[in-house]
Amino acid sequence: MTKRTANITIRDIAREADVSVATVSRYLNQNAYVSPSLSERIQKVMDRLDYVPQATARQLATSKNNTIGLLVPNMQNNFFAALLAGIEQEVSKHNFNLLVAIGDTNQNQRNQFSLGSHNTDGLLIFADSLTDEQIAQLYDRQLPMVLIHKTSTSDLNIPTVTIENKSATRKLINHLIEVHNRTQILLVRGSEQQEDSYWREVGFKDALADHDIAFDENLTIRGSFDRDIAYNAMKAFLENPTHPEFDAVFCGDDDAAIGIYDALKEKNVQIPEEVSVVGFDDTQIAPFLTPPLTTVMAPTEEVGRSAAKQLLCLLNGRNPVPVTLHATEIVLRQSCGCSIHENNSQNQGGGFYKKVNVLP
Repeated sequence: MTKRTANITIRDIAREADVSVATVSRYLNQNAYVSPSLSERIQKVMDRLDYVPQATARQLATSKNNTIGLLVPNMQNNFFAALLAGIEQEVSKHNFNLLVAIGDTNQNQRNQFSLGSHNTDGLLIFADSLTDEQIAQLYDRQLPMVLIHKTSTSDLNIPTVTIENKSATRKLINHLIEVHNRTQILLVRGSEQQEDSYWREVGFKDALADHDIAFDENLTIRGSFDRDIAYNAMKAFLENPTHPEFDAVFCGDDDAAIGIYDALKEKNVQIPEEVSVVGFDDTQIAPFLTPPLTTVMAPTEEVGRSAAKQLLCLLNGRNPVPVTLHATEIVLRQSCGCSIHENNSQNQGGGFYKKVNVLP
């Protein structure tokens, strides 16, 4: 650090950036909202003057927080319990604390960064928790981070931990078509901006193409990985007197499948006799639905452990794996139409259970 840099204060930064000292303080402490344009202006001045706040430099040097942060879009979905368990197991093993916060890219949050260098040594960021712009801001501040179920933009070098989506979905839809003769399959889409949703839809379309079945946009609804949204979308679909015929439903995740079950049962549609239903994730509730849910087993707890391991690598000065892709497995139960007595099956949660490996 040069003598000139050492003598620079936040008053100098505020003057050069033409903002108040309070605004610079809020930006540095990350404890209140600062607009993206002002944040960029302040950061450019700091970069030009090679200014590093003393508190930040001291934290980076001493790992003072001894805390890892996790940002997730919500904690309502059953999925996040397994993810959190995997992360907590790994960070506690290395004597780190875990701090969890909710982020939502669809809202203009007053506290732009509830987690950052002021209270964590590094961040685990789940898809849809921060915008690409917000991630880039934290990256520019050299905060160690790992993305979960989201790949880094090409201009950033952020490790990613995710799962295989496309092949598993393709095999599951092929099973519906080839084993159960389902050809009019309703797609319940996941979150619009999520990569998991995108690749599951690609796998869905590939399976249809494998059997020369045209993709029909009218056989789609938006479930957004949420049981209530999926329920309302399915209910509206069924109440439309001109809705196309369907004989199966592929749900973007198991949570959406719960909503689909409720909507179909309200209309006395029998699962799987009239309509097969399949999901994705194999959450804890899946085998206990009636009928037990055929789905894709995503190793969510292991994803959490892997993400924590990669972040700990960064914090210890080691090179992390750029992309960790976990394999998934198809779990066949009764909701697709499989019999409980088929293929020497075993009972788990009262339903037919068989895993089919799907390699990355």
